[in-house]
Amino acid sequence: MSSQAPSLSKAEGTRRRPRLHWLREVWGSTIGKKLLVGVSGVILALYVILHMLGNLKTLQGNGDGGIPAVDRYAEWLRTAGEPVIPRDGLLWGVRAILVFVLVVHVVGIVQLIARNRAARPEGHRYAKPIQRSIASRTMAWSGFLLLGFIIFHILQFTTRTIAPTPLAADTVYANLYGAFQEWWLVVIYVAAVVILGFHLLHALWSVLQTHGFDKPNRNPSFRRGATATAVLITVGFAAVPIAIVTGILPAPEAGGELVQKVAVP
Repeated sequence: MSSQAPSLSKAEGTRRRPRLHWLREVWGSTIGKKLLVGVSGVILALYVILHMLGNLKTLQGNGDGGIPAVDRYAEWLRTAGEPVIPRDGLLWGVRAILVFVLVVHVVGIVQLIARNRAARPEGHRYAKPIQRSIASRTMAWSGFLLLGFIIFHILQFTTRTIAPTPLAADTVYANLYGAFQEWWLVVIYVAAVVILGFHLLHALWSVLQTHGFDKPNRNPSFRRGATATAVLITVGFAAVPIAIVTGILPAPEAGGELVQKVAVP
C-alpha cells in the first residue's frame, strides 16, 4: 500500500494541474516567449498589409455618385455579417483580437528586453553593438514610438476622441482629406510609416530566424522579401497623405447617399 502512495499522489497532482498550464510554461520560457512574440508579430504584419490595401482605396477619389470608394469599403466593413452579426460587430470583434495580439506582442518584447539586460554581465550591459543594422538597433525605440502613434491614430479616426480637424461620422474620405490639409499631421503620419517600415524590415527577417526558416541558400531571398514588403507598406501608407496635401486628390463632394454628421472638434 505504501509503495503505491507516491504514484497516486503524483497522479492526483497531475489531475489538479490548472487548465492551460502548458501555455503558461511556454510563456514563461524565453524560447516560448520569442515564438509567441513572433506569431503575434506576423498577425499584426498581416493586418498592416490589409489595412494598407484598404487605405489605398482613398486614391480612387470621390468615386461614382459622389461616394468615395474608401467610404463604400468602410461601410462594407461595418455591415459585414448582417443580419446575423450586428452592425459594426465583426469590425469590433477584429479590433478586440488585434488589441489582445498587440498586448501579447508588447508585453513579450518588454519582458525579453528585461531578461536580456539581466543576463548580461555587469561590465557588458552597455556594450557597443557590432555589425547590426539601424533597423535592428532601433527595434525597441521604433516599437514604442509606433505604439504611441497607434494610440493617437485610434483616438483621432476611430473613437474621434481628439479632433485637431473637423470629423464626420461614416465619411472616411472627408475625414482624411480634412486632416491631411494640416502639414503637421502629414509629417506625423509619414514619419510614423517610415518608422513602421524600419521596424518591419528587421521584424520580418527576425521572425524567420526565430522560427528556424533561415538557411544560407534562402537568406538572400528572405532579406530581399522583407525589404520589398517594408518598402511597399511604407510607400502605400505614405501615398495617401502626400496625395491629399499636394492636391493630387480632389476635395470631397457635398451630398451623396451616406449621412454626414459633422462632429465639432
